[in-house]
Amino acid sequence: MNSLLIKNGTVVTASDIQDADVYIEGEKVHTVGTDLQDKATRVIDAKGCFLFPGGIDAHTHMELPFMGTHASDDFFTGTLAGLHGGTTTIIDFAIQTQGDSLQSALNTWHEKAKGKAVGDYAFHVAVTDFNENTKKEIKSLVENQGVTSFKTFMAYKGALMLDDRQIIELMREVKKYGGMVTTHAENGDLVDVLVTENRNKGNLSPEFHPLSRPPIVEAEATGRIIDIAFEGSHPLYIVHMTCEEALNRVREATKRNQKVFVETCVQYLLLDDSVYAEADFGGAKYVMSPPLRKKKDQAALWKGITQNLIEVVATDHCPFCWDQKKMGLKDFSKIPNGAPGIENRMELMFSEGVLKNRLDIHKFVEVTSTKPAKIFGLFPKKGTIAVGADADIVIFDPDKKHTMSAKTHHMNCDYSAYEGWQVTGKCRTTILRGTVAIDEGKAFIGKGFGKYLPRKKPGEFNV
Repeated sequence: MNSLLIKNGTVVTASDIQDADVYIEGEKVHTVGTDLQDKATRVIDAKGCFLFPGGIDAHTHMELPFMGTHASDDFFTGTLAGLHGGTTTIIDFAIQTQGDSLQSALNTWHEKAKGKAVGDYAFHVAVTDFNENTKKEIKSLVENQGVTSFKTFMAYKGALMLDDRQIIELMREVKKYGGMVTTHAENGDLVDVLVTENRNKGNLSPEFHPLSRPPIVEAEATGRIIDIAFEGSHPLYIVHMTCEEALNRVREATKRNQKVFVETCVQYLLLDDSVYAEADFGGAKYVMSPPLRKKKDQAALWKGITQNLIEVVATDHCPFCWDQKKMGLKDFSKIPNGAPGIENRMELMFSEGVLKNRLDIHKFVEVTSTKPAKIFGLFPKKGTIAVGADADIVIFDPDKKHTMSAKTHHMNCDYSAYEGWQVTGKCRTTILRGTVAIDEGKAFIGKGFGKYLPRKKPGEFNV
C-alpha cells in the first residue's frame, strides 16, 4: 500500500491548530502526531506551511445548459481548476428538465462527470417540475442514491421556478426521508416586471442587471421561504446570499429559534456593483444572479460569517467565455448568468479574510470545508484532518505572493473576475485521497480520478 508522510507542517482544522506530521496510508489519514517515523513511500517537507482540509465547494455548475449555451467548464476542467486552488470536492447541481424525471436529471449529470471528474463530487438535485410522479422519486434518491438535498428556484419564471405550493409540498416530502431543501431566493415575478420595464425604456446595458434585481427582490423571497420552512419545521439552506436586507430576514428568524443554513459566495464578499459600469461591455463579466451589491453589503456578509449566521462560502462557479457573454450585447437580460471562481476561492478567503482580520483561521477552514461537509452529509470522511478521514489535504504557503489572472488560471474561461488582484497565500500542494494531485502548479492526476460521493442525511450528525 502506498504511503505518504507530510512533515513539519502546521495542521489547522475548524477547532484546532498544532505543529504536526501527518502520515497517510492508502486513501486515509493514519496518524497525526509529532516526530513520526520516516517509513513512508514518499515524504513531503511542509515547513512553513499550513495543512488545511481539502476545500469543499458546495455550489458549482459544471457544463450547465443555460440561456441558450453551456457553462464553459466541464467536470474535467472545472474540478482540475478546483484542485489547483485547493478544492478537492464539489457538490454540483443535477437540474431537472421540466416534463422529465429527477432520476433522468441525475443520470444525465452522472454521465457528464463519469470518466471526466478529476476531483471528488456529489450532487444536489434541482427540482423544476414538482408533481405526483416527481414526488414518488424522492425516497429512492435519498435512501438509495445518496442525494439528500433538493434545490428550488424562486426565480427564472417559466424555466426553473416553482410556485409556493410546489415548494411546500416538496419540503414536506423531502422531510419524510431526512433530506433538506435548498433555495435560490429571488422573487421571480418582481424580477420579470423590472426586467421588462427596463427593456421597454431602452435600458439595455449591463448596469441595468443589478437594477432589475434590487435587494428587496432577494429579501422578500428570503423572508417568504424562511416562513414557509418555519410553518412545517423544515430544514432550509439558502444559497448565494448577497445583501444585508436578506441577511436581516435570517437574523429575525433566530428570534423565534429557527435555524436557517446560509451560504454566500466569495464574489459577494469581495466585488461590488460598481463593476457593472466597466467600459466596452466589460460589466457583462459580472452578470450573475443575484447580482453583486454595495460595499455595505460586503461588510454585512463578513460580519454574518463571524456571527454564525452564514455557515458556508461557495462560488456558484458557472463560467461563460467572452463570446458567450456577448450574446447579451444589445440586451442585458440575454447575458448568460454566471462567472468563474472555483480556483480562486480558498486563496482569496485566506488573503482577504484571514490576513485582513475579517475571520480567524479556524473560521476560514469551517466555511470553506468543514461546515459544507457537515451540512451536506460528507463529514467526517471529508472536511477535516483526522485519523480515518479521507486524506484530502492542502499544503498552503501563507507567505507566497502572486497575481490572479486569466493568463495563469486553469479554469476554461478567457477572463478572470479578479484580474490583477494581488494575493498573499498560495496552494502549494493539493492531496486528494492520499495521492498528490497538484504540486507546484503541475497536475499529477487526470480524467476519471474523481469519485462520486453518496451522502448521508443531514440529520445523521451534529451540524
